[in-house]
Amino acid sequence: MKTILLIDDDPATLEVINECLRHHFRTRIATRGKKGMQLAQMSPAPDLVLLDLELPDMNGYQICSALKRDPGTADIPVIFLSSHSDIADITRGLELGAVDYVPKPVAPPILLARVRTQLRLREAQIHLADRNLHLESLVRERTRDLEARTLDLQRNQELTIVALGAIAETRDNETGNHIRRTRAYVRTLIEYLLLQPAQRDRMPPEEWALIAKCAPLHDIGKVGIPDQILLKQGPLDAGEFAIMKQHTTLGRDALRTAELRVDAHDPFLRIASEIVYSHHERWDGTGYPQGLYGEAIPLAARLMAIADVYDALISKRVYKPAFPHNKAVEIITEGRGRHFDPLLVDCFLVCAETFNEIAELHSDMPSPEENA
Repeated sequence: MKTILLIDDDPATLEVINECLRHHFRTRIATRGKKGMQLAQMSPAPDLVLLDLELPDMNGYQICSALKRDPGTADIPVIFLSSHSDIADITRGLELGAVDYVPKPVAPPILLARVRTQLRLREAQIHLADRNLHLESLVRERTRDLEARTLDLQRNQELTIVALGAIAETRDNETGNHIRRTRAYVRTLIEYLLLQPAQRDRMPPEEWALIAKCAPLHDIGKVGIPDQILLKQGPLDAGEFAIMKQHTTLGRDALRTAELRVDAHDPFLRIASEIVYSHHERWDGTGYPQGLYGEAIPLAARLMAIADVYDALISKRVYKPAFPHNKAVEIITEGRGRHFDPLLVDCFLVCAETFNEIAELHSDMPSPEENA
């Protein structure tokens, strides 16, 4: 049963109102404003307050304002009672937060109807608030589930990328650590490049992240190169090198086929294709497979070029020894504006020591435990 709080100092009015309401609601009665506010704060809180404008210790406006300031009573509907019908007085009460006004002397049927109307509205508000809380809880739960699924998809995507890159590496003379190193090099270059505000708007943040994620796929086309060329113990002749260069096109075509089969224009496949197809292009236009010049070379491929060459320089190959870090830095510096994007070389020089740390962390040298 709902509880109605009556705050009025007129015994006759209280008797009429109480008789009108007591068959339908519980009632609490106060003849002073302070007592009324105390009763309003009792638990359970009243469902509605009938408030006289004129009381011995304080007026109804003061009481209404106090109730609306208190978070515990702010949502309780207040209906003013007054023998005055001045529009300004009524308006002032409504502006303070009252929901209705009933003139005195009170007509019981009208009072009962208005009380019931406000209680129904209050129930609807509570129901709507509860419903909103429930919906917010569902949204938070679904958001958490979606975020978890997204993380799982991202992990699966990264595992797939690394696995595909590793397949290409197993057919080459390079090791799986080459994948770890080049991905970390690219990520490092991007971090330093983005320190320049003018670079940040070149692409959305998620696409910058995709460049490093796609880096392990740069040589995936090598799976299509014959073993006698890919695994040759020595320099390639001109004909063999022409075949080796096809790994860029083979890798690009494989990714395009995947994109067509899923019928999607995914930025991941686009960036991966740019890296796979163009990471052997040179800034001066002397690279392959297209002989692109300068900024016509996709940025992702230009980043990959520095990472790939640096790692090739510091790694031992059948046709060359491993160069020390300082020598690799010197060679890349000499390639500024010829082989490599000048801006990216400048970034590389700032973070070259980080490249060295990455190379040492993921070294191809066996650990002491492996030598034991």
